[in-house]
Amino acid sequence: MSVFASTATSSCTDRAPVLRSRPRAETAPTAGPALPAVVGADLQVPTLSGTTTYANLDHAASTPALVAVKEAVDRALETYASVHRGAGYASRLTSAWYEEARAQVAQFVGARGDDTVVFTRTTTDSWALLSSALPATTTIFVFASEHHSTLLPWGDDRTVRLPVPHSVEEARSVLGEALANAGSVDPDGDRLVVVTAASNVTGEVWPIEDFARIAHDHGARIAVDAAQLSGHRRIDLAGWDVDYVAFSGHKTYAPFGAGVLAGRSDWLDAGAPYLRGGGATRSVGEHGTSWATGPARHEGGSPNVIGAIALAAACATIAGHRGAIEEHEARLLARLRDGLRSIDGVERLSFFGENHDRVGVVAFTVRGLEPSLVSQVLSVEHGIGVRDGRFCAHLLVDDLLAKRGDATPGEGVATAVRASIGLGTTIEGVDRLIGAVRELVEAGPAARWTRGDTGWVVAGNDPRDREVTRPW
Repeated sequence: MSVFASTATSSCTDRAPVLRSRPRAETAPTAGPALPAVVGADLQVPTLSGTTTYANLDHAASTPALVAVKEAVDRALETYASVHRGAGYASRLTSAWYEEARAQVAQFVGARGDDTVVFTRTTTDSWALLSSALPATTTIFVFASEHHSTLLPWGDDRTVRLPVPHSVEEARSVLGEALANAGSVDPDGDRLVVVTAASNVTGEVWPIEDFARIAHDHGARIAVDAAQLSGHRRIDLAGWDVDYVAFSGHKTYAPFGAGVLAGRSDWLDAGAPYLRGGGATRSVGEHGTSWATGPARHEGGSPNVIGAIALAAACATIAGHRGAIEEHEARLLARLRDGLRSIDGVERLSFFGENHDRVGVVAFTVRGLEPSLVSQVLSVEHGIGVRDGRFCAHLLVDDLLAKRGDATPGEGVATAVRASIGLGTTIEGVDRLIGAVRELVEAGPAARWTRGDTGWVVAGNDPRDREVTRPW
């Protein structure tokens, strides 16, 4: 049996018909208790006392790649070629896999039959694409609590920035009132609500279906930032009744460089092509250009086919282990939150309340210690990876810390530490973090630290500065 359906070679102005490769049985998602393995799970990192296994509590920034993703990429590279329009076997095979990756992602996000799935570089890139395709009359409504990639791309002149809400009820009320006012002022204008599915600062999950209902009741569309949800919980365009969703591969256990914008096709087909060039055109003549519709319209140039395949492999693997992943993360999150709660002087950030549903992200402060020092001590003295700062959500962090009167001595701004869990996190890693924070509170750093122009510096040689060979 041939791997391919018969097809004719197309010209440069058209994309080749979709070719269907025979799926391998072993790659089909299968539910089971086992967790998917990640690359680098046994990574050894240098500390002041020697080497130790890396405790990865930085998943909110980027997740490690799955072993299944690496295997898919390795296989795809064996026949790697540019997609569409190629008559050669490698191009035909890669083209088939590229479009199957699109179908896999569509299934992962619960896309409707007429939705468009566009491969982008990141969530930030996805929102820039959607912004460029919006009708000129569109007003965008976005909460100040959003990540900068979701807060900023729409343009100040057409963005209504809603205040940071401190309860779900307040968020519903503020959004409904803003949309009602806009409808009374400009009843014929287009409106788009942009909201996160899960906060990258606190992990709190937003009730997306409620916000979709409010948006649609006022004649608005809704776009959902699922970047912090995609690796943890189900995305469901159709079930949520939302119009657009965006997420990134690097937060979904795939490598950097691949993202997705999925949703209703009309604005995307009517908007200006995002990347003008080969592949985005239907025809080019002396007196004008006819642009393609569908994903091709916004995927000009040679696309990141390996990134798309990697992302599809991650989506398939996550979908096949959904229950085990959620159980693993719930157990670790409860352990992490309970452990931090038990330490005097540690305060966790929240804007919807202590008992609100959340994914595995915890932002916290330690009384009397700069978050930048805490993160450096955790890394250098304990081999733990966390993050400190305002996490590209400055308005939210400023609001949450200002209400508690927190300040960061010597920096002039308030910041926090963020620990975030995922498939690369172990119970031992969580316990190590809790123990290290407790030790820091009770006894201070084990080493001598000084604050310089570029941040905190450990006395002597920083073990992380050792020479390493290039990976190429």
